[in-house]
Amino acid sequence: MTDDVPVTEAPTVPTTQARLPEAVLADVPVVDTAALDPPVTDLPGTAAAVDEVETEEVDTRPLDDLLDDLYRGQERISQVDIYRRAVAAELPAQLLSRLNALPQGEYAVDEVTDLLGGSVG
Repeated sequence: MTDDVPVTEAPTVPTTQARLPEAVLADVPVVDTAALDPPVTDLPGTAAAVDEVETEEVDTRPLDDLLDDLYRGQERISQVDIYRRAVAAELPAQLLSRLNALPQGEYAVDEVTDLLGGSVG
């Protein structure tokens, strides 16, 4: 190739150092935010945050009624069928999320109520 030009000297300014012009840096105020903001200790998942969170009591009566209807004449029912019926019955979102968190499989009524916090009727 005739267009290749050999490089004989190294660049004078290293390419790893990039600096902003001094005029740009002069307009940027420097503020120590650590002095202004107290340290945050109540992040989600910390002991302090867990102590302050109020757990909302969920009315499990609709779940109990649903399970009574479902298990009438049935010994074991799959998690998918329980969840499907709960959605059709328009159970509250908290109860639906509990049902959705159950592992796949079949459950007897006492197993489901123990896992979900309901009562065997």
